[in-house]
Amino acid sequence: MPHLSPTTLTTDEQRLILRATAGNLRDHMIVSLALGTGLRLAEIVGLNVGDVFTPDGTPRVRVRVCKEIAKGGRAADVFLPDRLVAKLKRFWRWKREGGEDLTSEAPLFANQSRRRLSNRRVQHAWTGWQRRAGFNRSYGFHALRHTAVTNVYRASRDLFLAQRFARHVSPLTTTVYTHPSDQEIVARIRTLAC
Repeated sequence: MPHLSPTTLTTDEQRLILRATAGNLRDHMIVSLALGTGLRLAEIVGLNVGDVFTPDGTPRVRVRVCKEIAKGGRAADVFLPDRLVAKLKRFWRWKREGGEDLTSEAPLFANQSRRRLSNRRVQHAWTGWQRRAGFNRSYGFHALRHTAVTNVYRASRDLFLAQRFARHVSPLTTTVYTHPSDQEIVARIRTLAC
């Protein structure tokens, strides 16, 4: 049975969702982290402040995903894009000004009760943000991970780089991200001589 390409957001949808969430820094950071790192939902909500920030509030460029929250119990490192580091600096200030716990073991993403956000809460918010962004279809949160891996592959055309970024054990798992998108097919066939 052939592998279908993973569901991904278009470039316009990525721009729209980042714009829609811009007024809610916590949710904007969750979406930005998913798009910039390819982290899974459970990994994002499982992060602690100390995983992402040094004690003085400096964002780490290399984030360790501990085995307790990583898929398959495989600890790994993810690297943060420059744009994400800049957003994290604002997020630290926002958390500090809001009186959130900034100790190393505190949850990176907390609810109003200062407890760790749940997967369900993030999924619910994600559905609402898609509506506000004006999406024509609804995506599961995991589409953000698919989009991130696809973006890395399309930018680099390097399967092994995309594999490492995605933290896949086998490059065969990553090959589903090498399929051309509808946009790429249309762009290529427009110039065909018929």
